[in-house]
Amino acid sequence: MTAPIPRDIPDLPAVPNPPRLLPSSAPATAVVPPVRRPLAAVFRLLTALLALTGVAIELLLGGPVAKTLSHFTIQSGILLALVLLASARRAWSADRPLPGALTGAALLYVAVAGLVHHLLLANPASPFAVPDGDGTGWHTAATHILHTAVPLAAALDWLLLTTPGRLHLRQAAAWLLYPLAYLTFSLARGELLIPGAQDRYLYPFLDVDEHGYRGALGNALLVGLAVYALGVLLVALDHIRPDPLRRRW
Repeated sequence: MTAPIPRDIPDLPAVPNPPRLLPSSAPATAVVPPVRRPLAAVFRLLTALLALTGVAIELLLGGPVAKTLSHFTIQSGILLALVLLASARRAWSADRPLPGALTGAALLYVAVAGLVHHLLLANPASPFAVPDGDGTGWHTAATHILHTAVPLAAALDWLLLTTPGRLHLRQAAAWLLYPLAYLTFSLARGELLIPGAQDRYLYPFLDVDEHGYRGALGNALLVGLAVYALGVLLVALDHIRPDPLRRRW
């Protein structure tokens, strides 16, 4: 025999100060299932192989390995290839993309190498123009690969295969650390070599024998300001360009 059910159930006391629901801090990848992007992976792999091909040609034909590796173009090409290889693996396996600060830096450096070549070194109107040999052969092919094809391919990857809005203005200043370190390395290298040695200074606008330290540092300052302006432009474009990933690649 069961107890009778009471007709009136007393009200339960209200819970004082109910806890508020906090906004979730879970990343989007914990909610949205990751998606493989084979087209992006293949394009990045091919671009990385293109950059490594140009670097390999220069290493085979450019004289001493240490001298060839001292060029900003070679260093930036190797950095871009490593970044793109890692990005290709992540796109293929649906992992989270690399930080925008890293991919933006790699793009900026190869763009700087290409612009310095075309505007200062290969431009007959430039006071820093250097002869380009006979204009034929493997060396010229490597020059076009590293200064034209690779920067354009890296820019296309950034514009068409990456999510916008991942770059920030503070990163433009941080990206100057590597060019500043390269300037220090270049001047120190010139001091360690015998005065009058061939290719003592790898870039004519940094030639202390020709311009003195005041002139070389003044040229470096102008190039550094241009690099910073290009980095700021890259950040600005990243925040106004459309999102190409609304369609999954």
